[in-house]
Amino acid sequence: MEIKVLGTGCPKCKKLEQKTREAVDAAGIEANISKVEDITKIMAYGIMKTPGLVINEEVVFSGRIPSEKELNELLTKNQ
Repeated sequence: MEIKVLGTGCPKCKKLEQKTREAVDAAGIEANISKVEDITKIMAYGIMKTPGLVINEEVVFSGRIPSEKELNELLTKNQ
């Protein structure tokens, strides 16, 4: 699984990256997680508000930090 956290480095973006890494570890999912901070690359995904989460090149949400339950469901569904 390929996961990208989209964000310019704000506290919410950092929190999403942390929560995503914790959720992946807790679920035992094998994934490559990267942080995309380049605004041009973020805009290429059609994201207008950060943070955003991309799983396997599909934007699954943006503009907020999901709940732990919601994040776990997204990871499991897209595994």
